[in-house]
Amino acid sequence: MEPAQRWTMALLALRLVALDPRLGGIVVTARAGPVRDRWLDALGRLSLPLRKVPLTITDEQLFGGLDLAATLAAGREVRAEGLLAQPGALLVPMAERMEPGLAARLGQALDSAEHVLIALDESADEGEGIPASLRDRLAFHIDLDGIACSDALTGFGTLPETTDTCTTVKDIAAIAELCESFGVASPRAAIHCLRAAGAHAMLHRRRAVAPEDIEAAAILTLAPRATRLPEAGDSAPPPPPQQDAPDATADGDGLEIPQEMLLDAVRANLPTDILAQVAAKRRRGAKGAGAGSKRTGNRRGRPLPPRAGRPDGRARIDLVATLRAAAPWQTLRKAQSIHDRPVEIRAGDIRLKRFEEKSDRLLIFAVDASGSAAFARLGEAKGAVELLLAEAYARRDHVALVGFRGAQADVLLPPTRSLVQTKRRLAELPGGGGTPLAAGLKTATEIAVHAKSRGMTPTLVLLTDGRANVALDGEADRTRAAADAGKMAQAALLQGVEALVIDMGKRPERALRTLAETLDAAYVPLPRANARSLSDAVTGALS
Repeated sequence: MEPAQRWTMALLALRLVALDPRLGGIVVTARAGPVRDRWLDALGRLSLPLRKVPLTITDEQLFGGLDLAATLAAGREVRAEGLLAQPGALLVPMAERMEPGLAARLGQALDSAEHVLIALDESADEGEGIPASLRDRLAFHIDLDGIACSDALTGFGTLPETTDTCTTVKDIAAIAELCESFGVASPRAAIHCLRAAGAHAMLHRRRAVAPEDIEAAAILTLAPRATRLPEAGDSAPPPPPQQDAPDATADGDGLEIPQEMLLDAVRANLPTDILAQVAAKRRRGAKGAGAGSKRTGNRRGRPLPPRAGRPDGRARIDLVATLRAAAPWQTLRKAQSIHDRPVEIRAGDIRLKRFEEKSDRLLIFAVDASGSAAFARLGEAKGAVELLLAEAYARRDHVALVGFRGAQADVLLPPTRSLVQTKRRLAELPGGGGTPLAAGLKTATEIAVHAKSRGMTPTLVLLTDGRANVALDGEADRTRAAADAGKMAQAALLQGVEALVIDMGKRPERALRTLAETLDAAYVPLPRANARSLSDAVTGALS
């Protein structure tokens, strides 16, 4: 679809939401810029008042709650209205950073059909974005990236007076067949498509849904949700013969929807790399969280709602939340108290501050410095690690360095953020001797387990040619060495250590691929690779 056409469809989505707020809203994928600003200016044409929803909004601000200042001044409970008290259009900037809890609350508000949500998705990567539970409730997903100012010339236009439009069983059947053809499993998508078709008919002052209404609705609602391409020649089976009977909807009498035309229309508006995008989303959703993941971590993130509790010397008291809990009881407590205190606080009023715990990422580089690896790719591996170190430093990741050669593995550098020190230790790593792969895995796993106990998220990057010939006890025995390496890989997997295996050999090593499968790690064979390609492969696998 041409940029000018995408702009027209983006405005059409907004017009349909203005006609039927039950469509839920729109996901807008776009970076900040004049085109997005021009589209946002059209939000003023909605009949609902526009309200901005910050990602840090609290439950009291959303649903209403106690007005602390007014309550203390009046000596009685005074309630304040929340953002969702009145119907409105809710604008959420940077919606890709939305917490699941906020998404659930906004989804609950959308289920009441009193609000419209405009979610601005500014994520750079496919597969990122707002939570799926909320995304499914928004009928339209539009993309403004790639549209130039010269393409965004069409205005919002005028809206007709709302009129009732009727849909038939044939319309519902046509939409259901489209959902099945494009692999759209969500029933909400089919409902959105049907409502959008009705709003599109209303926009063109038709009292019954026409084929062009279903075509426009399917392009806007089903194409962004498609998970597969229909096979060529797919079409609806011929309808069974009907007995002559009067039709209850005279406006739709005799309407035949060309299903093949609808399939072609939606297929033409699918992204060219739709299958690659779906696969990328699945890959990103399959792995555990990485740097900055929400878990019991080693540093604090954004504040969370306070909780009731007793001070234990570690958690801090949330004074405002404590006063808010105590305020409704002041009149009763003052009447019963023999003391003349401005505020009567009880133990049950105390609220403690909570913070979202985040974890730093630790990259553990286990580098094979044996004779076979040194002969093959040790220099390139060192160069790749140096490039990765620079990127890790920019992300403020911790790095650790393990070198294994001869009969043992050595911790060349414990977890640190020092880029200079890591480079110096890496440059001093000599090559030669046997390949104690099991010892290298054992040492790296121990570092990872210790890091996890400190709340960090460790990732093991193993660079080796896979030709293990030194057992865990230091004896030169290829059979035992391979068996010990497999046992250490299983131990790392049981400890939940994420890993990436880089094959430094000139030819891919089958045993190393098997080791990667044991680790449940990505295996990257890089024959004829240089330091930059090694770095790009590791960065791509870790991102």
